[in-house]
Amino acid sequence: MPIWPGTVPDAVPDAKPESVLPGSATATDVSRPTMTVYAPVGHNTGAAMVVFPGGGYKVLAMDIEGTEICDWLTSRGVTCVLLKYRVPSSGPTWEKGHRYYPKVQTALQDAQRTLGLVRQHAAQWQVDPHKIGVIGFSAGGHLVAAVSTHFLQRTYTPVDDADKLSSRPDFAIALYPGHLWANEDEDRATRNEADMRLRPDITVTADTPPTFLLQAEDDQVDGVEQSLAYYIALQKAGVPTEMHLYAQGNHAFGLRQTKLPIGSWPTLVERWLNTIGVLGPKKDG
Repeated sequence: MPIWPGTVPDAVPDAKPESVLPGSATATDVSRPTMTVYAPVGHNTGAAMVVFPGGGYKVLAMDIEGTEICDWLTSRGVTCVLLKYRVPSSGPTWEKGHRYYPKVQTALQDAQRTLGLVRQHAAQWQVDPHKIGVIGFSAGGHLVAAVSTHFLQRTYTPVDDADKLSSRPDFAIALYPGHLWANEDEDRATRNEADMRLRPDITVTADTPPTFLLQAEDDQVDGVEQSLAYYIALQKAGVPTEMHLYAQGNHAFGLRQTKLPIGSWPTLVERWLNTIGVLGPKKDG
């Protein structure tokens, strides 16, 4: 279903028609964002997750980081909301060998809007409005951090009652996130590896939701410094955070089968969700 009832804010003039790359489920030129709701299979835990596929803010990997993730979540009793957010140039990306920041991050607008819509439909979808989280991969991991740190006000002009509801996730999961470390664009030979500052568009506070991070140390697309920088900022702000780093796994592995230890990450996520009281009783301490 479309997430905007009328004109999309900050719409790209003369946008190309949306398409799917040949031989894949990768969407590109998305100018009319939509969300697809998947009901839980069997027991309904009351939890919901909005899924942000990756793709460098250029395309969207709608299968490996979208529908396949929803199949896993719904099998665990979680309502899944797959967001097809706007691309390209809707968040920090690479253009002609350089980092490009759009004037308006329209993917963040779509994420904020979707969280409000999920809360608006919570009763209808049998969702606990206090158990709505986000999960994202690669650029979608950056979007997880963006929506987790931009929720005091909408980044667009509110359009209806859904925009009066909170866009703050109750919990957040970012796998192999990108575009977070302040020094990622510096020359590898001379950049300060000890400087773990975040990029200025991500400002963590004590109100940032509990967060789960996971990445492989041999990730050649988004280096492990991305997760490390975000983890350090979360810890300094006192945000409950769990991080897992693995020696091998590379990038964009999703749920695809592997013999590597990193392939057990869904079990780690489920245990964490139980620990924070999303899938089970919240534990003290």
